[in-house]
Amino acid sequence: MPKTRATANTRSSLSRDKIEAEALALIEAQGLEGFSTRKLGERLGCEAMSIYHHYPSKAHLLDALVDRTLNNLPIAPKNHSPAKRIRHLAQAWRAMSRQFPRFYLWMALHRWNSASGIKFLAEVLDCFHAAGLKPEEAARGFRVLGYYLLGATLEETSGYAQGPSAMEPMPDAQVEHLYPHVAQASRYFSQDQFDATFELGLKLLLQGLHIEE
Repeated sequence: MPKTRATANTRSSLSRDKIEAEALALIEAQGLEGFSTRKLGERLGCEAMSIYHHYPSKAHLLDALVDRTLNNLPIAPKNHSPAKRIRHLAQAWRAMSRQFPRFYLWMALHRWNSASGIKFLAEVLDCFHAAGLKPEEAARGFRVLGYYLLGATLEETSGYAQGPSAMEPMPDAQVEHLYPHVAQASRYFSQDQFDATFELGLKLLLQGLHIEE
């Protein structure tokens, strides 16, 4: 079938930036399970095949979204203290997870072995080396930070607070009577307490690695 002028114009108006921005918006609207190049094409006003002129496959597009997200994370200057750089990265990562909570489910489990991913890993590792940690300590510190950030952000965006509740939850009065410590702690589990808990976790992590703030 010959290409129409409208199809050619639509394709020429597409850019990787536009495709990626709309792809992220679609994922946040419908979730990863509802994401397809066909739906993305409808959103962009083009055929799915036009998207494949920029990305060989849906997997390549998702890779590009990971790179885009990593490249847009603000990085603290290297003349800041290692602790401040780690804190800055941690807060930037947390903000990103809140901005794209549905894409984050993919992001959190994706291996960052593209050029952008390796560059980001090197930036984080450099914080630990700048703090004077030996290579093994820096590597383990990086992993510990990853454990903490992934656990905290998945919990905040799609974890316990967002999950389903029991069909027959125990009444609050009964919890308070039988398990007073649970009742007392529950006030600190609410969303308005997330910031204080996150900051405490970062503080303990840095102290445990002997990185002075």
